[in-house]
Amino acid sequence: MKHRIYVVGIGPGSLQGMTLQAREILDGCDCIVGYDTYIDLIRHYFPDKEFVTTGMTKEVERCRMVRDRAKQGQTVAIVSSGDAGIYGMAGIMHEVAADDDVDIVVIPGVTAASAGAALLGAPLVADTCLISLSDLLTPWEKIANRLDCAAAGDFVICLYNPASKKRADYLEKACDIILRHQPADTPAGIVRNIGREGQEVTVLTLGELRKMRLDMFCTVFIGNSQTRNIHGKLVTPRGYHL
Repeated sequence: MKHRIYVVGIGPGSLQGMTLQAREILDGCDCIVGYDTYIDLIRHYFPDKEFVTTGMTKEVERCRMVRDRAKQGQTVAIVSSGDAGIYGMAGIMHEVAADDDVDIVVIPGVTAASAGAALLGAPLVADTCLISLSDLLTPWEKIANRLDCAAAGDFVICLYNPASKKRADYLEKACDIILRHQPADTPAGIVRNIGREGQEVTVLTLGELRKMRLDMFCTVFIGNSQTRNIHGKLVTPRGYHL
């Protein structure tokens, strides 16, 4: 019988934002492994579990821990905020365990794009690109090219990891690229701490967004040529005839 590893997307971090499947899987685990910030969000929901945490940039180490515990017979899960398959741990877990006889089961969660879009209105109803501005694993030149292509293609753009202390000007650089193709009055939105304490929702324009100073807890939405501000909500029409 193969040992099993669960890779679980916990959504924004609240119990209400977690899928029933995710909750059931975590309830049945012996051990839950994750980045310390994400474990802190869920620890009190599962008080009888063993938790193992590591810090930022320790993703490979976490996956090896999970693999080894699973091979020892534990029922173990590794968690990601949002959806584990969208900028999460699902990919690296598959890579780390590629040569091991283990069964990896990915449990989807609510990602920041869909959770943030719901708070803003309906900005992602048309074709959309998700782009992370973090250059920790992807060179900035490649990110910049993706931004340029997405804006030229008139996609709605959702930006993950828009800024950090080391990348304070990356959002401004990204907006400058998009402004080559979209006007400054293009509707945009920012959602911070989605589904958590301190949640903030801001509707503004692409031109105003350019000068905003954000952090890693923010998700940014930039409309396409059809996106409208309707009573303070971002709406991208799909094309229905009214």
